[in-house]
Amino acid sequence: MSFITKAACVGGGVIGGAWVARFALAGIDVKIFDPHPEAERIIGEVMANAERAYAMLTMAPLPPKGKLTFCKSIEEAVEGADWIQESVPERLELKRGVITKIDAAARPDALIGSSTSGLLPSDLQSEMHHPERMFVAHPYNPVYLLPLVELVGGKKTSKATIERAMQGVEQIGMKGVVIAKEIEAFVGDRLLEALWREALWLIQDDICDTETLDNVMRYSFGMRWAQMGLFETYRIAGGEAGMRHFLAQFGPCLKWPWTKFTDVVDLDDSLVEKIGAQSDAQAAGRSIRELERIRDENLVGIMHALKSGNGGEGWGAGKLLADFEAKLWANARKPEADLGDVKPLRILDTKVSAAWVDYNGHMTEHRYLQVFGDTSDGVLRLIGVDLDYVRDGHSYYTVETHIRNLGEAKLGEALYSTCQILSSDEKRLHIFSTIYNAATNEAVATAEQMMLHVDSKAGKAVAAPEAVLSKLRAITEAHAQLQTPDGAGRFVGQKRA
Repeated sequence: MSFITKAACVGGGVIGGAWVARFALAGIDVKIFDPHPEAERIIGEVMANAERAYAMLTMAPLPPKGKLTFCKSIEEAVEGADWIQESVPERLELKRGVITKIDAAARPDALIGSSTSGLLPSDLQSEMHHPERMFVAHPYNPVYLLPLVELVGGKKTSKATIERAMQGVEQIGMKGVVIAKEIEAFVGDRLLEALWREALWLIQDDICDTETLDNVMRYSFGMRWAQMGLFETYRIAGGEAGMRHFLAQFGPCLKWPWTKFTDVVDLDDSLVEKIGAQSDAQAAGRSIRELERIRDENLVGIMHALKSGNGGEGWGAGKLLADFEAKLWANARKPEADLGDVKPLRILDTKVSAAWVDYNGHMTEHRYLQVFGDTSDGVLRLIGVDLDYVRDGHSYYTVETHIRNLGEAKLGEALYSTCQILSSDEKRLHIFSTIYNAATNEAVATAEQMMLHVDSKAGKAVAAPEAVLSKLRAITEAHAQLQTPDGAGRFVGQKRA
């Protein structure tokens, strides 16, 4: 259930600014308070990166972007907000003071989340008048792209607050995990702290440099963790005997003096300079914003791969993305009144993202098929063939496609697609789709496709039900009055007339 219509973000740094983007791109108006003199510029740059990432992440129709309002006080920012997210620097007295001030100014039923990386919610809520509505909502950077948020209640946090928080993060496309007991650093940061501590010793002792250490992670277990976490990865490592065999085989290693978890490295000036210099060399002159964009592209690619995993059902963050997209499509406008219009259906609006561009600087071949596939999916949704229909065991399968590439689509260019029904009957659907440059309205590519209605369980073509056919006939009859589009019926290599 959606209940967040207005949000407030107090603090607009790395985490706070990304919270702003997450709320705004979910269609939620956001008021912001941050005394930093360049807060508007910083958040504007974060928003630009977030919008770029979302353009790569999904072609589902996002809601209209929420309005951003920069305020001069906490009181002004939190007025009327349903969810208030505090993201000020990690100092207990500062955070507690800000949260107490938010509590005094906000509606009594507004939720108050803190982005703290490790402070106990009980300590943060100790001076509040309404402590029952305060909790930790600890995200991971970049908040607008990584979906996890740890939800941690304090001693005075109500169960209803955590339940509402779970609903709220689901509304903005995130995965909420409830931590059963409050503990410093929660779960994620405790794991990161252990790894970070050992990594610092490896650099201090000159075992490797920062780039080597990062390569060890990103070319090996980092990829495993991205899709299966720790325990399930080690379950597989145990072979057919599973986790118990793994623990029996590798458990004794825990007593060996491999790590220095109980020792803390001395971060003196020389070690700080060593790490800083190695990190500078590793960055090779790339700015933080450049590194953020590279990171975002890589994360999008991983989530797309996970979205197609598990036999197309999705896995981990990919399944979460697929489920979020399904909700976006379900909430999208369904132009029933347009079905009988004597014009091609306008189905999709999108942009050429960085992930779509090939070595020629143009939209690469398979992305045209992706846009045409999403266009045909849009037509099917109009006639009632949606995800629920597919889950019930029926669908339309594409059996033939002919794509013509007529022009160039370059990075950042806006595109839209239309579809004309050429013919249809009880089992067949013959369509002709066109991708246009939105600025010039010139055709960039066309696709002619034949689809068959199938019983997916039986694996054969069957007649579609009347509820689908009646909508399909309305479009087909209207489109019969249109001229046959140029290019329909062509074959590969045919010369133009």
